[in-house]
Amino acid sequence: MEEPEMQLKGKKVTDKFTESVYVLANEPSVALYRLQEHVRRSLPELAQHKADMQRWEEQSQGAIYTVEYACSAVKNLVDSSVYFRSVEGLLKQAINIRDHMNATAQGHSPEELPPPSSA
Repeated sequence: MEEPEMQLKGKKVTDKFTESVYVLANEPSVALYRLQEHVRRSLPELAQHKADMQRWEEQSQGAIYTVEYACSAVKNLVDSSVYFRSVEGLLKQAINIRDHMNATAQGHSPEELPPPSSA
Protein backbone atom coordinates (compact mmCIF):
# COMPACT_ATOMS: atom_id res chain seq x y z
CA MET A 1 0.00 0.00 0.00
CA GLU A 2 2.72 2.36 0.66
CA GLU A 3 4.07 1.94 -2.86
CA PRO A 4 1.18 3.74 -4.69
CA GLU A 5 1.07 6.39 -2.00
CA MET A 6 4.79 6.90 -2.32
CA GLN A 7 4.48 7.19 -6.09
CA LEU A 8 1.72 9.79 -5.69
CA LYS A 9 3.84 11.84 -3.27
CA GLY A 10 6.86 11.50 -5.58
CA LYS A 11 4.78 12.70 -8.53
CA LYS A 12 3.55 15.71 -6.52
CA VAL A 13 7.10 16.59 -5.51
CA THR A 14 8.42 16.31 -9.07
CA ASP A 15 5.48 18.36 -10.39
CA LYS A 16 6.14 21.09 -7.84
CA PHE A 17 9.85 20.99 -8.62
CA THR A 18 9.16 21.22 -12.36
CA GLU A 19 6.80 24.13 -11.80
CA SER A 20 9.39 25.92 -9.65
CA VAL A 21 12.10 25.44 -12.28
CA TYR A 22 9.69 26.71 -14.98
CA VAL A 23 8.85 29.81 -12.90
CA LEU A 24 12.54 30.49 -12.24
CA ALA A 25 13.43 30.02 -15.91
CA ASN A 26 10.74 32.49 -16.96
CA GLU A 27 11.18 34.97 -14.16
CA PRO A 28 11.22 38.60 -15.40
CA SER A 29 14.87 39.24 -14.59
CA VAL A 30 15.86 36.17 -16.62
CA ALA A 31 13.71 37.42 -19.49
CA LEU A 32 15.41 40.81 -19.28
CA TYR A 33 18.81 39.10 -19.26
CA ARG A 34 17.89 37.14 -22.39
CA LEU A 35 16.63 40.32 -24.03
CA GLN A 36 19.87 42.11 -23.14
CA GLU A 37 21.91 39.26 -24.62
CA HIS A 38 19.86 39.37 -27.80
CA VAL A 39 20.33 43.13 -28.11
CA ARG A 40 24.06 42.85 -27.40
CA ARG A 41 24.44 40.30 -30.20
CA SER A 42 22.13 42.04 -32.69
CA LEU A 43 23.00 45.71 -32.14
CA PRO A 44 26.33 45.89 -34.03
CA GLU A 45 24.79 44.36 -37.13
CA LEU A 46 21.75 46.64 -36.90
CA ALA A 47 23.98 49.68 -36.46
CA GLN A 48 25.95 48.69 -39.56
CA HIS A 49 22.73 48.27 -41.55
CA LYS A 50 21.57 51.69 -40.39
CA ALA A 51 24.86 53.30 -41.44
CA ASP A 52 24.68 51.56 -44.82
CA MET A 53 21.11 52.72 -45.36
CA GLN A 54 22.02 56.31 -44.46
CA ARG A 55 24.95 56.23 -46.89
CA TRP A 56 22.73 54.80 -49.64
CA GLU A 57 20.10 57.45 -48.92
CA GLU A 58 22.69 60.22 -49.28
CA GLN A 59 23.93 58.74 -52.56
CA SER A 60 20.36 58.38 -53.80
CA GLN A 61 19.54 61.98 -52.88
CA GLY A 62 22.63 63.13 -54.78
CA ALA A 63 21.65 61.08 -57.83
CA ILE A 64 18.08 62.37 -57.69
CA TYR A 65 19.33 65.96 -57.53
CA THR A 66 21.62 65.33 -60.51
CA VAL A 67 18.81 63.81 -62.57
CA GLU A 68 16.40 66.63 -61.69
CA TYR A 69 19.06 69.21 -62.60
CA ALA A 70 19.73 67.47 -65.93
CA CYS A 71 16.00 67.32 -66.71
CA SER A 72 15.69 71.01 -65.93
CA ALA A 73 18.64 71.80 -68.22
CA VAL A 74 17.11 69.77 -71.08
CA LYS A 75 13.76 71.49 -70.59
CA ASN A 76 15.47 74.88 -70.70
CA LEU A 77 17.24 73.90 -73.94
CA VAL A 78 13.95 72.84 -75.49
CA ASP A 79 12.34 76.10 -74.36
CA SER A 80 15.22 78.11 -75.85
CA SER A 81 14.78 76.60 -79.32
CA VAL A 82 12.63 79.63 -80.23
CA TYR A 83 15.59 81.91 -79.53
CA PHE A 84 17.96 79.70 -81.49
CA ARG A 85 15.63 79.86 -84.50
CA SER A 86 15.48 83.64 -84.19
CA VAL A 87 19.29 83.87 -84.05
CA GLU A 88 19.54 81.54 -87.05
CA GLY A 89 17.22 83.81 -89.04
CA LEU A 90 19.19 86.89 -88.06
CA LEU A 91 22.46 85.21 -89.03
CA LYS A 92 21.07 84.30 -92.47
CA GLN A 93 19.90 87.87 -92.92
CA ALA A 94 23.33 89.20 -91.88
CA ILE A 95 25.07 86.84 -94.35
CA ASN A 96 22.80 88.04 -97.16
CA ILE A 97 23.50 91.69 -96.29
CA ARG A 98 27.24 90.98 -96.15
CA ASP A 99 27.13 89.29 -99.55
CA HIS A 100 25.16 92.25 -100.92
CA MET A 101 27.68 94.72 -99.46
CA ASN A 102 30.63 92.72 -100.85
CA ALA A 103 29.08 92.66 -104.29
CA THR A 104 28.43 96.40 -104.13
CA ALA A 105 32.00 97.04 -103.00
CA GLN A 106 33.34 95.06 -105.99
CA GLY A 107 31.60 97.40 -108.36
CA HIS A 108 28.42 95.56 -109.26
CA SER A 109 25.41 97.74 -109.63
CA PRO A 110 22.59 97.18 -107.14
CA GLU A 111 20.27 96.23 -110.02
CA GLU A 112 22.40 93.17 -110.88
CA LEU A 113 22.30 91.81 -107.33
CA PRO A 114 19.43 89.96 -105.84
CA PRO A 115 17.96 91.83 -102.88
CA PRO A 116 18.85 90.53 -99.42
CA SER A 117 16.19 88.11 -98.32
CA SER A 118 14.56 88.47 -94.98
CA ALA A 119 14.73 85.02 -93.48
